[in-house]
Parts: sequence; C-alpha cells; structure tokens
Amino acid sequence: MDYVIEMRNIRKEFPGIVANDNVTLQVEKGEIHALLGENGAGKSTLMNVLFGLYQPEKGEIYVRGEKAEITDPNIANKLGIGMVHQHFMLVENFTVTENIILGQEPIRKGQVDIKKAAKRVEEISSQYGLRVDPYAKIQDITVGMQQRVEILKTLYRGADILIFDEPTAVLTPQEIKELIQILNRLIAEGKSIILITHKLKEIMEVCHRCTVIRRGEGIGTVKVADTNRDELASMMVGREVSFTTEKGLAQPQQSVLEIDNLTVKDSRGISAVNELNLTVRAGEIIGIAGVDGNGQTELIEAITGLRKVSDGTIQLNGKNITNHKPRKVTESGVGHIPQDRHKHGLVLDFSIGENMVLQTYYQQPFSKFKQLKSNKIFNKAKELIDQFDVRTPSVHTEARALSGGNQQKAIIAREVDRSPDLLIAAQPTRGLDVGAIEFIHTKLIEERDANKAVLLVSFELEEVMNVSDRIAVIYEGKIVDIVDPKEISEQELGLLMAGSKQQRTGEM
Repeated sequence: MDYVIEMRNIRKEFPGIVANDNVTLQVEKGEIHALLGENGAGKSTLMNVLFGLYQPEKGEIYVRGEKAEITDPNIANKLGIGMVHQHFMLVENFTVTENIILGQEPIRKGQVDIKKAAKRVEEISSQYGLRVDPYAKIQDITVGMQQRVEILKTLYRGADILIFDEPTAVLTPQEIKELIQILNRLIAEGKSIILITHKLKEIMEVCHRCTVIRRGEGIGTVKVADTNRDELASMMVGREVSFTTEKGLAQPQQSVLEIDNLTVKDSRGISAVNELNLTVRAGEIIGIAGVDGNGQTELIEAITGLRKVSDGTIQLNGKNITNHKPRKVTESGVGHIPQDRHKHGLVLDFSIGENMVLQTYYQQPFSKFKQLKSNKIFNKAKELIDQFDVRTPSVHTEARALSGGNQQKAIIAREVDRSPDLLIAAQPTRGLDVGAIEFIHTKLIEERDANKAVLLVSFELEEVMNVSDRIAVIYEGKIVDIVDPKEISEQELGLLMAGSKQQRTGEM
C-alpha cells in the first residue's frame, strides 16, 4: 500500500553514538501514529531526519509514495510536512501573527501586510478550532496558547503531515484535553499526524497505531486497539513496568518546612499566594494539587528565594529563611527540581558534567583556592550519569544537546544526590518515559524514608495520588484542604481543586 510517509531503514549517527539504527516508520493517511520510546531512544532524531534538520547516513524516505531527498526544512514544508517542536521556536517579543508568517510574509506596496496576515491567521484558527489573539505578543500568552501558534505556523505553510514532538510535556491537564480535541479535528480535516510521546494514556486515547523505538532500534508497530498500556510499556523499556509505586507507611517526624500566613505577589503585582499556611515534616511527601495558575509557581519561587515575599514567614528547621538569596536557601538544606528546566534548572551551553555541580562547584572537593577541579567534577558527573541512567554521549556534551527527558534526569540526579532536608520537586517527571517515572518516584520515596521532607508539585493527578502521603489542595493562592490520597477519589480531588469546597481541615 502507499503510505503518506515511509521511512525505510534509517540510520543516523553522531560522534560516539548511533541514534537511529535501521529504523522503519510507515504512516497511513488520516491516522494519528504514535512514536514511542524511552528518553534518548532516538524518536526526535528520527523526526528531525524527516523534517530535514538532520541527514541520515543510510535509508530512504518516501512521501505519498514518491522518493524524497529532504535536505532542509524548506523542502519538508514544500512537501507538506510541518513540525511542532518540543521546545517552541518562537520570537517572544513578536506578535502571534508575526511569528506565524515569519519567512512567508505577505507584501503590499513594499511593506508587510499585517492586516491581511492577521485575517488569514483568524481564518485558519477558526477552521481548526485554534483560538488565538493574532495581535498578542508571545511573551504575554500561556504555554498552551504558544503551542497553538506553533501549530498554526505549520498550517499557514500548507502542511498536511504534522509532527508533534512531546506536545503535552509542558501543558496543564485542561490544555491537554484541548490539544486532543485539536488533533482529532485536524484528522477530520484530512491531515496525518505523527505524535512523539511518552504518555501511554494519551496513546491509548487518541492514536490509531504505534511504532516503538528502543535504544535507537525499531521494535515494531502495533494497532493501538489490539494492545494495552502494559504491553506498550514493556515494548518500550524491555521489561515489565509497575504503574503503582511501592511504598510503606510514612513515619513523619519533626517539622522541616513551616509556612505561616505567606503572601506573594505575581509579576503583575497581584497577590498570587494569599495568607497560605503549610507544614511539611521529615519522613513524608506532601503533594500540592491545584489547577495551574493558583499560586503554585509563586509559592515555590518564594521558598527557594527566586521571588520576594510580601508578608508572612518561611521557616526551615526552625530558622527563618524568608527572602534569603537562592544560594543561602540552598545552603540551608533545600533542594529544588524546577518546573522550567531551561530557565531555572540548567545552563544549556555548559557541559552536562558542569551542570551536575551547579549547586556545589564552589565547595570542596570541586574547588580549592577558587580553582575548579575538573577531574573531580567530571568523575562525580560520571557517577551520577550512571546511577540515574542519563543518556549522553559524554560528560562533556553540552546540556542543550540532550533530549528533554535526559536533561530532567540530570537535574534530578544533582538535587537528589545532595540529599537536602527539604526536596522541592516541581513537575519532576515532566517529559519522562514510564521507566524513568518509576525510577524517579522510587527516589522520592527513598528520600522520604531517609527522614527527609519532600514537597511534590505536579499537574499529574495520578502522580500526586500515587506518591504523596498527604495532599494539600491549593486554590486561589490558599491551601483549602489537606486530604489523605487513600481516602479520596480523583473526581473528589478535582472538585476541590476547582474550589467547590473551601474549608480548612486537617493539620496545615
């Protein structure tokens, strides 16, 4: 049969690593085809070959039955192939319209005709249910809205084969629902979609077929209707995977983090955290559950010294750390896995080895007389890379060259290895595959069992319910309830998060 996309026996090599080894992918017209694999398995590399960003050492590509030489993205665009990258390619101080038409601007009387372009953007957005404000600046819109702009960019260029690279990794649950509706609408309009994802639930919900890659090799293609989550997980990682985290009962001890009447303002000067009270004890994991935008980000930034506190106090082990500088907070015994790994977690132009000691580089054994000890730094990095299975060609590889999931594992390795008194884990498994998620959850529980306090902030309700010993529900900047995950359903928790019940119960 003729496939809309057929990649035959693709091999792609980088120095010291074979990213794709004899991989075949066949996509039918009008289907959503999942590309599944662990972090660093070679999924994004394969799609970058299809989009013309990389050239393969071996293999052939056929588009609608015709052999194609895709040497750059412009050729891919002409063939009707568009790609929505995991990390968006947008100019922040440009408007939505300016980003969409970039490189294909309509010209009238020697000038860019923005009105005409904005009208066309509105037409396309209406056709596909991608509601956007054509004149809004990228820096002023949500991540979910930015993703819509990326999709509109591909549609504006006439793409009918769309590649989505980890499209839900940075979205809230509500935005994920909206994206799934958009995908279904695109298919109804005759498009074909390749979806790179780790999320088995999404594959089962929205995809027709699934091709699995493991460590650069194609494992096989299955019809989603004929398989299940467990089978896909074992195909992906090569072993059985547990979806429930094994843990004993928590043995909470002394208070480690005490927050009293905390008020924090957002970037607009509006109170995002409102007289919030919370206690986290050694030997327990407290999960923060809430709809995005209810003060979670500001709360974490206030604790870690990244944002000023307007009122109230934050105490760690009985000592006031309110408005301390980030380094002082870190040295007091706080570890931080940030929700934005690029902005607050890594220096992308540094090597992955250097990133492993960002919190401790100025201390012994990594530094002496203000001189860095490279051998000590890279030996430690190698140890953590092996322990946390960070897939990288070398400790000297730039952090930006790693897949998003492996960047995340590197941050987690750095923070967990320090074994801080309080570990703040914000979206710790964002962009990770099921095997890595299982590993990270185990590490969080090990920290708890080592009598450390863990504050978990996640938009994944399943994760919060699975890992937490208590769940603090945040709504409009306040903790409105603290519940036992064993005694509440996802539906009841969802209602609390939506503000249906605003009464304080339990210890805060």
